Amino acid sequence: MAKIGVLTGGGDCPGLNAVVRAVVRRADEYGYEVMGVREGWRGLLDPPNHDRLTRERVRGILHLGGTILGTSRDTPFQKGPDGKDRVEQLLRNIDRLHVEALVAIGGEGTLNVAYKLSELGVKIVGVPKTIDNDIPGTDLTFGFDTAVSIATEAIDRLHSTAEAHSRAMIVEVMGRHAGWIATYCGIAGGADLVLVPEYPIDMDALCASLARRHAKSHFSIVVVAEGARIQVDGSREAELVSRGVDDFGRPQLGGIGEVLAREIERRLRIQTRVSVLGYVQRGGTPTAFDRVLATRFGVAAADFVHLDHFGKMCALRGRNIEPVPLSVVAGKIKTVDEIYDVARVFFA
Repeated sequence: MAKIGVLTGGGDCPGLNAVVRAVVRRADEYGYEVMGVREGWRGLLDPPNHDRLTRERVRGILHLGGTILGTSRDTPFQKGPDGKDRVEQLLRNIDRLHVEALVAIGGEGTLNVAYKLSELGVKIVGVPKTIDNDIPGTDLTFGFDTAVSIATEAIDRLHSTAEAHSRAMIVEVMGRHAGWIATYCGIAGGADLVLVPEYPIDMDALCASLARRHAKSHFSIVVVAEGARIQVDGSREAELVSRGVDDFGRPQLGGIGEVLAREIERRLRIQTRVSVLGYVQRGGTPTAFDRVLATRFGVAAADFVHLDHFGKMCALRGRNIEPVPLSVVAGKIKTVDEIYDVARVFFA
């Protein structure tokens, strides 16, 4: 019996368990044994950490948030304690475990590793996962709809308190490199301004816009992605608001809402409050849309393994799930498109 491995890497995301369940169910139809790799790529390093996944093991997990396999941001291309990368460890363990193919479910980092490993000869299929929807090659990623729904509900609730107290309310949402969540929930929630990483924030223009808004109405809603950059004046480079860097050298984002609030109050004397949605956007139960999309990706991933579509990613193209080369994804980000022009129509 052929054995395939499945892992979930990077941040958790609503719909991961739906993908795992679908891979197992479809693989069972082909007669494959499925090995669940624990804690992302870390589970294939020394010592390897894995469990066999059966139809019984994945029963009842469709609606659950998080991932039954656990996850991490470790990659085999990071240096180990001895100063060497761990790719040879991973390749050795894949061989020892008799894993003939891998299904890697993750975002840009996980899929970038998948691409590098496929170049080294590992038979691998990628599944795009991120609430940020910033993976190129696919129209949508699962988890995005859930995050937008949660953020939209929050905006709906903040409208009433903003109006009652004549305030400007700033809603800080996730979005490190791209403003898909901010744009979609901003449109759906009727925000007066949407600020995204793709366009530096001009504080003069921002405050002028809010001043016009408050001259006609006594409250406003501003949605900002955590990765948006502030440009205080035209001569300065846009600045990213962060709280240092994490263990992987990435800026720890968060706090741009507070920075904007202080500047708005200083310039306009408008009482301003901030709501940071944070991790609540990617936790909990996935929406029906994300459950269906994740399930389709999982079934397609098992199909791609069976059809030898290796070095490919499952991608939603229109209504179809199609194989897209991992080379299209590796090291690239999908930024907001003309949908942001739709949001602009409703700016203050």
